Amino acid sequence: MSSVIMGYKLYVDLIEPLIKHQRVFVSGMTKEIDRCRDALRLAKKGEIVSLISSGDPGIYGMAGLILELNKKHQIEIEIVPGVPALNAAASLVGAPLMNDFVVLSLSDLLTPWDVIEKRIRCAAEGDFVIVLYNPKSRKRVEQIVRTREIIERYRSGETPVAIITNGFREGERIVIADLHNFTEKEIGMLSIVIIGNSQTVRYGDKLITQRGYEAKYGDSF
Repeated sequence: MSSVIMGYKLYVDLIEPLIKHQRVFVSGMTKEIDRCRDALRLAKKGEIVSLISSGDPGIYGMAGLILELNKKHQIEIEIVPGVPALNAAASLVGAPLMNDFVVLSLSDLLTPWDVIEKRIRCAAEGDFVIVLYNPKSRKRVEQIVRTREIIERYRSGETPVAIITNGFREGERIVIADLHNFTEKEIGMLSIVIIGNSQTVRYGDKLITQRGYEAKYGDSF
């Protein structure tokens, strides 16, 4: 059992009912390296440290960074998988990830925007369903608009789009829109945006990306 729990304050707050006797250390955004170094330092002293991520730690989480920093320490690390945010979000709006999809983060804090833009263009041209993490923040407001403009070169403005904010959390909000208009909706750092491809259809409040069964099997479908 853990003796220490560390993490971004929002994520640690989410597991508060599970915290019993452990010592808890929280910090804010951009402190990821410090958190991992502190976790390794405490583990080296014999503590059992749980470093908390939301979603899955190996998908835009802390697993990669802690492993990188551990190269010189060689401390035993166990990665406990979680439910990725894109899976949780997709389940709330139907089955939009039933065919090939791409996941992109619009945060340019660590990845240059020109690289992100190239990835958006390739994903749109390849007709992938596109899942966006970190789509918009108080300081990053133009990137999501630029993303829409790029994708609209390759697919219809009527393409279904789902915006899931605080999925499975207090304040959950789900909006179904279309590609041309979705950037007018409320979007933030706690939102996941799922942009359909040419095979994505809307049935009421659900999105389904068709796999092609009807086209293949015809009347027997």
